[in-house]
Amino acid sequence: MRTDTILNNYLDRMITDYFANIKDHRDLVYIAFGRRARTRLGSIKQTGGLEKRSIITINGLFRDEAIPKEIINATIAHELCHFVHGFSSPLPQLVSYPHQGGIVDKEMKSRGLGNLLDFQKKWLKTEWPGIVKANFKPTARRRRARFIRWF
Repeated sequence: MRTDTILNNYLDRMITDYFANIKDHRDLVYIAFGRRARTRLGSIKQTGGLEKRSIITINGLFRDEAIPKEIINATIAHELCHFVHGFSSPLPQLVSYPHQGGIVDKEMKSRGLGNLLDFQKKWLKTEWPGIVKANFKPTARRRRARFIRWF
């Protein structure tokens, strides 16, 4: 099982290798595993108060060693792109919406992370559905109520 310490090592490596423009990242960005989720791989939010920090939360399913570390690194890189673009960070916001015009994918490619992005997209398409199926019970599908008009 992966720990938050290992996750911090992944974050440090990602920032030093690809996001060197983030200065004093230990004071700005914190990372931890969150709860298990079917669709959300990661998220970033900013804490309130005097000491504003950005918290990256990674899907709890990623603690399992069966998940390739490339998937975790790609998720961290994705959230760091949001940070650099000014979402949930003290930096100026570059665009109105976080995924506007494919800006995250473009940013990852411009930073030399195109291969990681391609690997993540292929892996999510082929492997992720099986992992979700193995870790979550099927949900009962709700039927939409039909309203009958009596007039």
